[in-house]
Amino acid sequence: MRIESIRLKNFKAFRDIHLRDVPAFFVVVGANGSGKSTLFDVFGFLHDCLKGNVRQALDKRGRFREVLSRGCDPEKDSILIELQYRMEITGVERLVTYSLEIGEEAGSPVVFRELLRYKRGRYGSPYHFLDFSKGEGYAITNEEDFKISDEQLENEKQKVSPDTLAIKGLGQFERFKAASAFRRLIENWHVSDFHINAARGRKEASGDTEHLSESGDNLPLVARYLHERHQEVFKTILSTMARRVPGVTSVEPKLMDDGYLTLRFQDGSFKTPFLDRYVSDGTIKMFAYLTLLHDPKPHPLLCVEEPENQLYPQLMVELSEEFRAYASRGGQVFVSTHSPDFLNAMELDEVCWLVKRDGRTEIHRAKDNAQVAAYMAEGDQLGYLWKQGFFDGVDPQ
Repeated sequence: MRIESIRLKNFKAFRDIHLRDVPAFFVVVGANGSGKSTLFDVFGFLHDCLKGNVRQALDKRGRFREVLSRGCDPEKDSILIELQYRMEITGVERLVTYSLEIGEEAGSPVVFRELLRYKRGRYGSPYHFLDFSKGEGYAITNEEDFKISDEQLENEKQKVSPDTLAIKGLGQFERFKAASAFRRLIENWHVSDFHINAARGRKEASGDTEHLSESGDNLPLVARYLHERHQEVFKTILSTMARRVPGVTSVEPKLMDDGYLTLRFQDGSFKTPFLDRYVSDGTIKMFAYLTLLHDPKPHPLLCVEEPENQLYPQLMVELSEEFRAYASRGGQVFVSTHSPDFLNAMELDEVCWLVKRDGRTEIHRAKDNAQVAAYMAEGDQLGYLWKQGFFDGVDPQ
C-alpha cells in the first residue's frame, strides 16, 4: 500500500501543492523553516486524528487557525489533505484516493468532507465507497463484488461526531473493506520523533516490544525481542554496529536484579560492559536506527528527520542504503536531510527540495530540473550539486 501522490491545500506553509509519482524512498532537502517538518506532519496529523479526533489533532498544533495557511480566511477557507495509494483489492492493484477536508464552524473544527474512492473497473469514474460530510454519510458494504452494477451496491448510512474521522469508526469493521484497510495503514505509520535521552536508562520489562516507538523509549525491550525471537536479525545488527562504531563488539539487553531492563555495550578494550548511559549519543542513535531498519515487519510508512545528526559523515552512504533496503521490503520511506553525504547516495527521482517564497512552500523535483538531470547523467552526485548551488532557490537568502 504505497503512497503515490500527496495533495495539500491550506495546510500551514503548503498553500496549494500536488506531489505526484512519489517513490518508495523519498528524500527531502530544504533550508530551516522551509516546510520539511510540515510535510512529515501531514502523516502525523492523520495519525493523531485517528488516535483521537480532529479537534485534538488540531489543538496539538495550536488549533485550526494556526494550521490553516497564513492569509486564509478561517470562516471561508478549509484545509484539504488528499492521498492516493496503491492497494490490492480482489487480486487487482487499484489506485485508491482518500480525501479529507476540514473547516471551522462557530469556532469548532468540522470534517466538511471525507471520501474514499477508487475505480471498480478499467473505465469510468472512481466510485465513492465512503462519503461523509459533517458527521453524516454512508459506506459501501459489498464493495468487493465487482460483478454487480453500481446500482446494486449496498450503502449503509452512519453518523459520527462532526470532528471525528469516519474511517476511525467504520474502519473497525471488516465489511467496510477499503476503510478498514486504510485505517490499518495509518495506524502502522511510524513518524519518528527519536530522543536519545528517552532511549537510555532502565525500562520496565513489559509493554510493546516488537516495534520501536516514535521516541525510541522502548529500545531495550525491542532489542530483547529481536535477541530472543529473531536471532539472525540481531546478529546482523551487532555485526553492523561492530563495523561502524569503533570498539563496540556487542550489545546486550540485560534484565537486572530489580526487574528492570537496560542495554549494556561491550567495548573490546574492557572486560566489563558499559551501561547505555555511559556510551555516546551517536552509538545509541546508530543502534536505534539499526533496530528500526531491521524490523522483521516493516512499517508501511517510515518518516525520519535528519538522520545524520550525531553520526559520522562517512556512515551516511551505508545508512541511506539501509533505508532503501527497508523500502524494498515494503516499507515506504521519507527522509529529510541536511547532509550532502547522504544525498550523494540518492538517485535522481528520489529527491526533492523545498523553497519558501512569500510564506508559501514550493516543491521542486530533482528529476524535473533539466540541468541537474544532465549533470547526473554525466556521473555527478546530488549532494555535490546541492553544495554547488544547482538546487534553485533552496538556500536561505
